[in-house]
Amino acid sequence: MFNGANMRKLIGLFLIALLAGCGGEINGSPDPVDETGECSNDGQKQFVLDNLYAWYLWNDLLPADLSIANYDSPEQLITDVTREYGPRDPDDNPLDLFSSVGSLQADQEFFGEGKYKGFGFSYRFESSTVARLSRVFSDSPAARATPFPLARGQRILSLNGRTIADINANEGISAALAGDTVEFEMQRVDSSTFTTSITRDVVTIDPIPQWRVIERGAGLPPVGFIELSSFISTANPVFDDVFAAFRQAGVNDVILDLRYNGGGLVSTADLLGDYFGGLVAENLVFSRTEFNADRAAASNSTEFFERLGNSMSLSRLVVVATGGTASASELVTNGMIPHVDVTIVGDNTFGKPVGQIGLAFCDKIMRPTSFRIANADGAGDYFDGLPVDCAAPDDLDFAVGADDDPNMIAAMSVLNTGACPAVATTEGQFAPQFKPTVVKEDRRGPPHRELLDAY
Repeated sequence: MFNGANMRKLIGLFLIALLAGCGGEINGSPDPVDETGECSNDGQKQFVLDNLYAWYLWNDLLPADLSIANYDSPEQLITDVTREYGPRDPDDNPLDLFSSVGSLQADQEFFGEGKYKGFGFSYRFESSTVARLSRVFSDSPAARATPFPLARGQRILSLNGRTIADINANEGISAALAGDTVEFEMQRVDSSTFTTSITRDVVTIDPIPQWRVIERGAGLPPVGFIELSSFISTANPVFDDVFAAFRQAGVNDVILDLRYNGGGLVSTADLLGDYFGGLVAENLVFSRTEFNADRAAASNSTEFFERLGNSMSLSRLVVVATGGTASASELVTNGMIPHVDVTIVGDNTFGKPVGQIGLAFCDKIMRPTSFRIANADGAGDYFDGLPVDCAAPDDLDFAVGADDDPNMIAAMSVLNTGACPAVATTEGQFAPQFKPTVVKEDRRGPPHRELLDAY
């Protein structure tokens, strides 16, 4: 493990607790920004630039003569520098879509309490003019909206009286959702419509919205199912209850639904790895963390599986994934591949084999991409995503994890028959869907946007 004092790790954020040069401590409440000296705008920009040279994974690509005078703010500096000078893919698109500067308080609230301020939903485009809700968080203004709550599968017809086509042709949906109160015109799955106004408030993330033991009958052992929405610390105590029930029921195969999980705490990913692999791969390598050449000797680390009281005897792991499955989700999936039978159903994952450290300064947090992750076999360069083994659509007409959810049908088919279901059914469940552009979206932003794509 990393030997820095007073720290906690994230993938999708690798958060180091340390006093910043301009006030504020990550483990406490941030101090007010001092607009003199090191917490002046220039002082903040210099802090960011200095730490890019020190911690950025690809610091060897940064010119030695970068000047803070060329950037208006620390936020612009980290975005522009990493976008211009960071590594690029074969199509000349930037690989680093993650390095950012954000609110220290927002980080603490999200990772420590699972809270953020917003409406409480995620959406996706099914065409250039059709936006549908992919999930609504149970403890959120969207779920509590009266007289009509928002729900998965509903289509957004308009925001504040403007159509999605109009909004997309101008400022975009993210900007349209920036207000504190928004009027939503929605269409349900049954085509009925309603209008409701929703005001931003605190959203509390349930990291494990559902889990259960699935009985298969005919003398077959049961299957465990877990939907994990985010790798945040509030998931940790729930894991023990889940895996205690799995052990008691004699579960050896698990379906892990990570379709909307964009990552989170490495400590939570390591803990989940111990429940999965602590018995079957005790003391073997789960993951390796590698920093830049300047930091490697002091900072590189190896994580080994540790047996816990309720570590299970895992035989097969089926991971439900989409293009939003990233970071810590990929760490767990990739980390288990050398040790048990792992099948990915749904779609290729996002492709983020790297993570960020978090450096507190003033009332902000700097999160430069600083390390790469590999499994016991050394596999870790999956910028194109971990490949799907059994393709299935994330059909918004079906509840996540329901028996008729196409991803659950595919997962159970793999476990029951060793094969994927038919390519197409009479209901068209496995027919090709609209595929968004292959150019990945920039993921910089507050943690609820980066890791949950939530509003």
